[in-house]
Amino acid sequence: MKTRKTLNRGAAAAASAVLLGSLALTAPATATTTETTATAAACSINVGSVTAAGDIANTAVTAGSPITVKRSKGPHMFAPGVAKVATTWTTTVGVAGDTTTYGSVILNATLYDGAYGYRSTGEPFTELTSRGGGYNGYKAIEQSFYWGKTNRGAEYRLRGDGVLYRYVPDTRTMSRWPGYSAVKTMALISETATYDTFLANTYGGALYTIRIPVTGQPVVKKVRTRTWQGFEYLVAEKCGVQSTLLVGVDKDAKAAYLYAVGHANGATTLIQGLGKIPGEFADPVHYLHTAEGNAPLFGE
Repeated sequence: MKTRKTLNRGAAAAASAVLLGSLALTAPATATTTETTATAAACSINVGSVTAAGDIANTAVTAGSPITVKRSKGPHMFAPGVAKVATTWTTTVGVAGDTTTYGSVILNATLYDGAYGYRSTGEPFTELTSRGGGYNGYKAIEQSFYWGKTNRGAEYRLRGDGVLYRYVPDTRTMSRWPGYSAVKTMALISETATYDTFLANTYGGALYTIRIPVTGQPVVKKVRTRTWQGFEYLVAEKCGVQSTLLVGVDKDAKAAYLYAVGHANGATTLIQGLGKIPGEFADPVHYLHTAEGNAPLFGE
């Protein structure tokens, strides 16, 4: 398993919109909207999850008419009920045919790095390494990785009191920004040489982008003003060059909805609701499952 300093987490970029009851957010039927929807129809997203029993699961969602899904089960990784939130988990294939899927997860109040897969001999394995306690009540955790002419990575954590943290493993530097207590959850949609961007919903129903530059303060833009409060998890993957496929998970209803999101630009961002995803989304934790080596996210 690669160390946290050299994680090459494949990009994922997202799409969003919200359906609450019978109310859907849809963009005007313009040529650009049609193009965004057509692009999304060729995209898919893997929604990873941790079941109530502590097993790894995956739901592969393909945009189309109708939306299609394929659910699969992975190894038993955790004690029942201890998983709280997780980063993106990334699968890499070794030269000897071995596979490793790795990511981070908070179990009760302890942060762990984890991995599972198959060794070159075909033997399955699971690993968990503690990184310390004190992680009570965190709403979201994530890892970003940009690779290009330069490589750059960061770890993000949103604490329950609204403090947003960024830790840079290469320099061992920590930044903190208070003031995000209204945020319910967030999903990474951009990884560039100079900034990362999250799409975040609030308890009041608004939807925002939070751009976090390598240097300087975060820049927040409002994308929508209402109807987004129903989602406990946002899961985003790259779709096309600069668009996003977004899944919003409503834990109370045990349901999820699929959206296509154009390149984010505040209130002018195009969002197209693609419909309710078939099946039940009852697992207590959801996250993006992606492949190492995908191009970095570029949703904003």
